[in-house]
Parts: sequence; C-alpha cells; structure tokens
Amino acid sequence: MTVAPPLLTDSSHPPTPPPPSPPWGRRRVLLLNATFEPLTALPLRRAIVLLVCGKAEVVHGDAAGLVLHSATGAVEVPSVIRLVAYVRVPYRARVPLTRAALMHRDRFRCAYCGGRAETIDHVVPRSRGGTHTWENCVACCARCNHKKADKLLAELGWPLRTMPTAPRGRHWRLLAGLVDADPLWLPYLGETAA
Repeated sequence: MTVAPPLLTDSSHPPTPPPPSPPWGRRRVLLLNATFEPLTALPLRRAIVLLVCGKAEVVHGDAAGLVLHSATGAVEVPSVIRLVAYVRVPYRARVPLTRAALMHRDRFRCAYCGGRAETIDHVVPRSRGGTHTWENCVACCARCNHKKADKLLAELGWPLRTMPTAPRGRHWRLLAGLVDADPLWLPYLGETAA
C-alpha cells in the first residue's frame, strides 16, 4: 500500500507547519484576592480548577486568546484571575531572598557600573564574613563581579549606586518565586515591580 503525498494548495509553497504548542506545564497564572491584591502565581491547571468550581473569575485572559475546550464546555485560558471570596493571608515580615526577587529589586542593573546585571554579588564577600542577606547582596554584571572577586569596595575605591535594603510590600513575596512575569501582571504588582 502506498501513501499519496500531501496536496499542495500552491505549487510553489509547501503547507505551513502548525505553530508550536505552548508549554502548558510551565504556564503560570497570577491569583488575586477579592480585593485585587496579588496572592501567588498558580500553575495553569490549578487556575482552571478554581474557575470551573466557581471560586475565581477571569480578570485578564491569555494575550493570544487561547481557549481550553472539554466535552461539555470551554474555558478561556487566563493570565490573571481573582478569587470570588476574600481570603485572609497571614503577613510574613521578611521577604525571602531569591535571585529573581533580587534582580527585580535592582531592576536588572549592576550595582557598580549600571550595566545589565547577570549575576549576584556579595558586597562584603562571604570569604570575609559577609552574610547572604538583602543588605549584603546586589545584582552585578559579570565584568564587575570578576574584577571585584573577593575584595572589599574600599580596596577598589568603588561606590555603590544605591544602598541595598530588604524590599517591602506583599508583591515582593510573589516576585521572590518568579523568574519571568507576564506583562499583564505588572499593574497588580505595583510600580516597583515594573
């Protein structure tokens, strides 16, 4: 048995392949409280469950307008959802120090030269008793990080562009766990997250 080649609609162009499917397993959805305060970033699957159960509503759909279909219905793929009922969340005093949150705090700029930050540097090196805290860690470009090595700023004569401090605000706890935020989330995360 032979298989016929696919028909071409235009003799000069083969059919275009379908676009690559989105990485559904890694897709995150911003969850807002009933008061529009950011709570967390959920996996898409959990967000869909909240929508189907009527515990949340879509605030912003996916930018591409994707829709998930089942045998009995269809659900718009969300980017931002809001809980229908208010949930009280206990306040945690200290934001966890993560690479993503530190880069957001320093706006992806090197604390020494102002260039594009790629690494994290300890202002007082750990080999000299420096701690791994918000007040001692800064975003840094690879060039400055290599030049600084395990030296103190006083030995190099380098000033810090801004003094590192621990960020404050609820959106920072959310940013601490994110690598890349959807642009539709930024109005809910506050100006400092942009």
